[in-house]
Amino acid sequence: MFIFSLTYLKSISEVEKYLPQHIDYLERHYQSGHFIASGRKVPRTGGVILCRAESKEQALAIMQKDPFYIYQIAEYDIIEFVPTKYANGFEAFI
Repeated sequence: MFIFSLTYLKSISEVEKYLPQHIDYLERHYQSGHFIASGRKVPRTGGVILCRAESKEQALAIMQKDPFYIYQIAEYDIIEFVPTKYANGFEAFI
């Protein structure tokens, strides 16, 4: 399991230009089962994506397809972790 922590490098107006492409990217990876949750940081300085991947290499490959990454809208910090406890019912998503 991986946490993608995005930090915007550009203004919010620039972020907004690429948001539709980013949302399409998110949807594709929700459909494939790679993404479990995502959302904006508060304050709006970036976002967070919870990613299920077989390896760090696969997670990096997924990350590198994000328009925010491609167009250098955000920088990414990737945190790998091994889930050991789940909320009731959450393990069905893992």
